[in-house]
Amino acid sequence: MNITIIDGHGGLLGAQLVKEILAQIPNANITAVGTNANATAAMLKAGARQAATGENPVIVACRKADVIVGPIGIVIADSLLGEVTENMAVAVGRADAVRILIPMNRCDNLVAGVANLTTGGLIEDVIRKLRNLAGHQLF
Repeated sequence: MNITIIDGHGGLLGAQLVKEILAQIPNANITAVGTNANATAAMLKAGARQAATGENPVIVACRKADVIVGPIGIVIADSLLGEVTENMAVAVGRADAVRILIPMNRCDNLVAGVANLTTGGLIEDVIRKLRNLAGHQLF
């Protein structure tokens, strides 16, 4: 399963995702893409074997992904304090991949009907969803 993780800011969410996915789904092929160098570095430090930074890597990684994981802002142009470009948001939205969007109620994007879970709780739900997808042999 080819999983693309996209994150911005300091990459803490992306780093936690990399660690948990590698621990729980060892055969996952992870590509980590940061919207900035700090996010990419954090995901590399967490164990990602492939990583890149910026708009074009997001576009390319989305073409190859079976699953795209990241904060909900990756599908909203100008979110993450302006780190997500319109082209990035379009690439994620048009990708022929399953998207697992994490409802981070920050950066002026609030998701109605979603409880304010801890980051750990959100990541546990991501892992459940990935295992469910892998169990249905979609990949």
